[in-house]
Amino acid sequence: MSAHPANALPLLERLPVALRDACTSWLPESWRWLANSLLSIVAIFVVFATLFALLTLAERKILGRVQNRPGPNRAPLPFLGIRTYGLAQPLADGIKMLTKEDIVPRGADRVLHFLAPVALLAFSILTFAVIPYGRALLPVELDAAVLYFFAAGAATELAIFMAGWASRNKYSLLAAMRALAQLISYELPLLLSIVPVVLVAGSLSTSEIVEQQGTWLFGVFPQWHVFTPWGFAGFLIFFVAALAESNRSPFDLPEAESELIAGHLTEYSGFKYALFFMAEYFGMCALSGMGVTLFLGGWQAPIPALAFIPSYGWFAAKLLALLFVFMWIRATFPRLRIDQLTRLAWKFLVPLALVNLFTAAFWVLSSGWAGPLAFARWLVAGTLVLGPFLVLGRRLSAGLGPRTYRYA
Repeated sequence: MSAHPANALPLLERLPVALRDACTSWLPESWRWLANSLLSIVAIFVVFATLFALLTLAERKILGRVQNRPGPNRAPLPFLGIRTYGLAQPLADGIKMLTKEDIVPRGADRVLHFLAPVALLAFSILTFAVIPYGRALLPVELDAAVLYFFAAGAATELAIFMAGWASRNKYSLLAAMRALAQLISYELPLLLSIVPVVLVAGSLSTSEIVEQQGTWLFGVFPQWHVFTPWGFAGFLIFFVAALAESNRSPFDLPEAESELIAGHLTEYSGFKYALFFMAEYFGMCALSGMGVTLFLGGWQAPIPALAFIPSYGWFAAKLLALLFVFMWIRATFPRLRIDQLTRLAWKFLVPLALVNLFTAAFWVLSSGWAGPLAFARWLVAGTLVLGPFLVLGRRLSAGLGPRTYRYA
């Protein structure tokens, strides 16, 4: 689970690995690798399952604050006599989901109906394996880690279609097809947005990509990819596509309750229903973690003076900041129509991502420019990013003037 020799790191930095090794040190050497792997899997699942519970509460509290209401504050622990101010709400939600009746339609395919949420959750968990959470906290080191991440994430589309098909419900099937149209549409800009990172880094390894962002300009400013013209554009494309891939507002059309009841979840109840939401939050956390890794320096500190803080602390801070933006956008933007959603992907994000790939290629070829040429390099790269954005933005909204509403 380490990308660096753990013994050469400070105590706080190597503390998680030291605790893991202390738990398995009594085992024979031939069994220790298996025990270490199992402990890593359990640790990842426990951490992100706990984060899922806290995120459900945090999101409802943030939405409540934005909408000028208190949010959940009526979930006490009566057997302890403790007032929790709503902190026990995730526990109450979990108990409710576990005790609700599991209803399966008479005409449904029971096997596929059961496997759909399980498969969706399993594919979502697989993506956590290649994200570097710290200097010594990389569960699986792969040379093609970025490729593995997006391959595992793309498999979730099969589980969503499985849920709609197995329900034998026209609303579920229609919503599943619409969800697939959305996911496929935004899969392309999502993948194209990370190609410049791979091009500049020259590697598909997440640990190497983070290492290459560990340099400092003038010994102060971090050389993260997001602080370059192509990196900033790629991060914005990645983030917008991640919103759509995780079914988050304003791209939550698969669960548009005003049109399709509850989308592909219509015929699900109880704990199966909760598994879908857990997988959605896991996917949101995984995409945020990959965004931090590719564009925001991963576990690197923002300034050299703060490098004494454990690297996993910086990764957690960046991850939580991105998750907060996910929630903030949900509280801010209304839901798009399906035609707006697909037009944004195919007529704006995909061309912009292709142009950004050429911008990254220019950035690599001009890496040796110095002095006045360095300023020209930034100017040309910025023009290559901003120019297509303005042109494509105007073409996207051409002929779509503001609506005129008439009331009786």
